[in-house]
Amino acid sequence: MYTVQMQDECSCFKKSEYSNNNTFKTQQEAYQYANIVAEFMNEEFCSQHIFYTERADNDTFIIRVDINVTNVSGCSTGVTCDVGCGSTDDWTLESTDDESCGTSCGCA
Repeated sequence: MYTVQMQDECSCFKKSEYSNNNTFKTQQEAYQYANIVAEFMNEEFCSQHIFYTERADNDTFIIRVDINVTNVSGCSTGVTCDVGCGSTDDWTLESTDDESCGTSCGCA
C-alpha cells in the first residue's frame, strides 16, 4: 500500500474536503492523487502557502507546505520591494523608477 500524507495541516486544509493519510494500492495512483490534490490546494486555498508533492521513504508521498513569498511580500513577481524596484544594491540591477518596474508591489 502507498500512502499520501500532508506535511502540516494548515487551517485551509482542515476546513477543506481533503483528508490526510490516504492509502492506495499502486504507486501511480498515490502519485497522481498527491499531485492533483497539491494542484487543487494551490488554486483553491488562501494562497498563503504553496503545496508540492515529494516522494518519501516507505512507499509514502508527502504533500509539502511552504510559505508563499509572493503573497507575503505583496509583489506579483515574488520579488520583495527591498531588492526589486528602486533598489541600488550592488548585486541587483540598477535602480528603476516605479512606472518601468512592471511589478505590483507598490515600491516607493
